[in-house]
Amino acid sequence: MNLAVCFKRVPDTTAKIRIASGGKAIDPQGVEFAISPYDAIALEVALRLKEKSGAGEVVGVSMDPEGNDVAIRKALAIGVDRAVLVKGGATFDSHATAQVLAAVLKPRSFDVIFFGKQAIDDDAFQVPTMVAQLLGLPRVNVCTSVEIEGGRAKCRRQIEGGEESVELALPCVISVQKGVNGIHDNRFPTMKGIMAAKSKPVETVAAPAFEPTLELVSLELPPERPPGRIVGQGAAAVPELVRLLKEEAKVL
Repeated sequence: MNLAVCFKRVPDTTAKIRIASGGKAIDPQGVEFAISPYDAIALEVALRLKEKSGAGEVVGVSMDPEGNDVAIRKALAIGVDRAVLVKGGATFDSHATAQVLAAVLKPRSFDVIFFGKQAIDDDAFQVPTMVAQLLGLPRVNVCTSVEIEGGRAKCRRQIEGGEESVELALPCVISVQKGVNGIHDNRFPTMKGIMAAKSKPVETVAAPAFEPTLELVSLELPPERPPGRIVGQGAAAVPELVRLLKEEAKVL
């Protein structure tokens, strides 16, 4: 079973974000980067499926404008067999990103190409579907259960008012949600894994040139929330609270 997992390097969820001069990028100074959490779940799913089958390999694929291999090294340290680092590309443009990934994936043979359902920095929720379309592969998104058996993928996903079962032929593209296959915790790199990662192969390729369809005009931080205030105590505070909710918050 040959599995690919596409994952993205994003600022850690605890990082304090500052906008760089020019207003079109974040200031990386002091920011710790990590694998996007949904992509980390996809890595865990792929590793467990490989372990269950007892054969094959898991290949990590990550695109980074500067060719930074931080995310790649973390993936190798938790058990990914080898990796492809795509240097370049426009990470803010979902269509261009999908075109680059599809061009890199097309000449390589995989049974399943996994994604997290979305990256947590732009929350675009588009790349898995676009990659599947560009490769002409069947796909299913936001899966809560994935099983591979007999050349087919059996998936389940939540829909409004129920759950949907989907079965599709391999090769295919699958994006996963939190809790998929009952997974709530991802594995962490061990010292043995970190040392082994140093000898695992990493293929670095230049991102093919694709014209972006979006232009990033500017970034800005959300406005600071006003401080809370106490309007009174007990039942006597209710009339003032209701007035403020109607006249200021305008939620009533």
